[in-house]
Amino acid sequence: MILAEDTRVTGKLLKHYGIETKMATHHKFNEHKTVDQIVEQIAAGRAIALVSDAGTPGISDPGFLLIRACREKGVKVKTLPGATAFIPALVNSGIPSDRFYFEGFLPQKKGRKSRLEFLTNLDQTMILYESPYRLVKTLKQLAEFLGGERNASVSRELTKIYEENVNGTLSYLIDYFEKGSVKGEIVIIVEGIK
Repeated sequence: MILAEDTRVTGKLLKHYGIETKMATHHKFNEHKTVDQIVEQIAAGRAIALVSDAGTPGISDPGFLLIRACREKGVKVKTLPGATAFIPALVNSGIPSDRFYFEGFLPQKKGRKSRLEFLTNLDQTMILYESPYRLVKTLKQLAEFLGGERNASVSRELTKIYEENVNGTLSYLIDYFEKGSVKGEIVIIVEGIK
């Protein structure tokens, strides 16, 4: 069986390659309820693969809970290397990549301010994921907490046809992205405090 974030998205890929393996959904809205059942099936000998719509399962995508539960039950997990957006975004940014802090998605509401305050004093390069709908808001908040002159980079749609990498200060990035609508998956890279 294949566990997919969205069976419609994964189904297109499987159809392209003629794969007819049964699929089930596994996403942030149901993973807490289904983890134990899935682990039991794997422990009983069923082969189950986990895929995400984009990126790597477990990296700001469903997967961590399932992998942890498998490990706790002594069930073997095999991981295949795959795409993860933050590595090419970090390299493309030109911002130091020898030490970095991966924040992932900031909380949408509760805890957001405390996370931004935490990031204020980091001396490592910071990596954040963001939705296109919250990009400008997040850039403005980063500028408020870290300073508008902090160097940063926004990468979107990495490895896809409409890939875009924009570098500059947080103030520049705010101006750039306020001018039009933004689509796609987004990675924000911000330099650490000097």
